[in-house]
Amino acid sequence: MKDAASRTRNAFFLAMIVIFVAIALAIFEIIRLPWAVIGGLAIALVILSVALVVLTARLGEPRRRKTVFMLTGLSAVAIPVCAVLHNLVYALCIVLFGEEFWGEGGDEPVFFILAVIVCPAVFLTSATIGVILLLKGRMAEKKAEHGEESEPADVEK
Repeated sequence: MKDAASRTRNAFFLAMIVIFVAIALAIFEIIRLPWAVIGGLAIALVILSVALVVLTARLGEPRRRKTVFMLTGLSAVAIPVCAVLHNLVYALCIVLFGEEFWGEGGDEPVFFILAVIVCPAVFLTSATIGVILLLKGRMAEKKAEHGEESEPADVEK
């Protein structure tokens, strides 16, 4: 059971990376996708992220591996959440304090920076580390199959 859950989690993890890259390429206009497709990919990313967090929480793994996969999932969920909060805070401040609150051309900065810079950076960093951990685990499995002695890939020191 643990092995099947781990494989499912890894498949969700890799699918999230592919979807994130597709969304980023579309946003930076390297590839052309309709906004409806980008929105659908974003929804799929959030659903996979929630599934990744739930599966990772249920798996009994070393702390480093669990932390990396949890960060990857939570940062992917946080991107659209921060984007929505950015718009809500911006609109709420205009309603409460008037049009001049943000100044001419002003905008709510905190959730915007979280949604556009911080959360994607955390996602990319943790996804990169996650791929490295998966590759190290795969190489340790291959060595074990061939009877070579090696350290387990996820042993915490």
